[in-house]
Amino acid sequence: MRTILNLIWLVLAGFWLALGYVAAGLICCVLIITIPFGIASFRIAGFALWPFGRTVVDKPSAGAGSVLGNVIWVLVAGWWLALGHLVSGIALCVTVIGIPLGLANFKLIPISLLPLGKDIVSTDEAFGAR
Repeated sequence: MRTILNLIWLVLAGFWLALGYVAAGLICCVLIITIPFGIASFRIAGFALWPFGRTVVDKPSAGAGSVLGNVIWVLVAGWWLALGHLVSGIALCVTVIGIPLGLANFKLIPISLLPLGKDIVSTDEAFGAR
C-alpha cells in the first residue's frame, strides 16, 4: 500500500515539491553560512519525494546550533513552507481519494517548519527504536 500511495504522491505532488526543495537547497548552498539550510532542504526534498513509510525523529546529537538555526529558518522560510503545505493539504482533503495525500502534506509541516536537528527514517526503524 505504501508503494501505491508513494507512486500516486510522486505523480501528483511529490515530484514538484521535491524539485522546489532541491532548488531552494542549491540556492542556500551558494553562501557558506547557509549550507546547513541547503542540506536540510535536500533532506526535506527526499522526504517530499517519497513520504509514505517514513517519519521524522529528533537527532540525539542536535544542540543549541540547531535551535538557533531553526529560529532563523522559521523567520525566513519555515512559516511560508508550512502555510503552503497546510493549504495544499486542505485542498487535497476535499476529495476522498486525496485524503491520504493531504495527510502526507500535513506530515511535511513539522519538518518544513523546523528542519534542523531532525532525521528522516523509515517507520519500521522509528517503531523499533522505541
